[in-house]
Amino acid sequence: MNGYPFKFSSGYAIIVSAKSFRTRVKICGVTRPEHARDAAHLGADAVGLVFHERSPRAVDRATAQAVIDALPPFVTVVALFQDPQAAFVRQVLSELRIDLLQFHGDEAPEFCEGFHRRYIKAIPMGESGDPKAWVARYPSAVGFLLDSHSRGTSGGSGEVFDWARVPHDAGVPLIMAGGLSPDNVGDAVKQARPFAVDVSSGVESAPGVKDPQLMAAFINEVSNVHQAD
Repeated sequence: MNGYPFKFSSGYAIIVSAKSFRTRVKICGVTRPEHARDAAHLGADAVGLVFHERSPRAVDRATAQAVIDALPPFVTVVALFQDPQAAFVRQVLSELRIDLLQFHGDEAPEFCEGFHRRYIKAIPMGESGDPKAWVARYPSAVGFLLDSHSRGTSGGSGEVFDWARVPHDAGVPLIMAGGLSPDNVGDAVKQARPFAVDVSSGVESAPGVKDPQLMAAFINEVSNVHQAD
């Protein structure tokens, strides 16, 4: 592929040069302020805070605030929830500067829309089905995260799904996740050409402990794909 199709809001379409396009990077499951600072300085576009108590990367609101305070401008803060109580989401939103919500469970479209915030919806690629059916079901989502989990389970497993299942005509930004690491993210970007990639366990030295060298290697691998195009 020599470029990326792009349609302006006016409906005018062009092909954007592959070298002009940049796959965004989200580092998810950040639990320490210094790791958030490292991720941002290395070039990450977003960091994810996990508000799901059964995750080894879950943070309380005080820790989340410290992580947010460590970030420089222009880095998106994403709050990840999995089948939460609406009151809990509202409490997080009232106390913390959250830029984007991420719903990782069986939340209904009406639930996701109820907070009047921009959100992305995770698609469980660990089961059969057409990802575009999820896109149609959640028309207000600003993007979709394709992860290797199945319904009722969490991400961050380190497992990879079949990248050939990533649709190229979904019409919305797609974020690839699931088992990505510095060793395979370059191949994932070359094959699927996603809007963004999301990594958690693939850049850790232990669950919830991000490794700056692995984060740097991951971001460099993504960048190298576009430099070679």
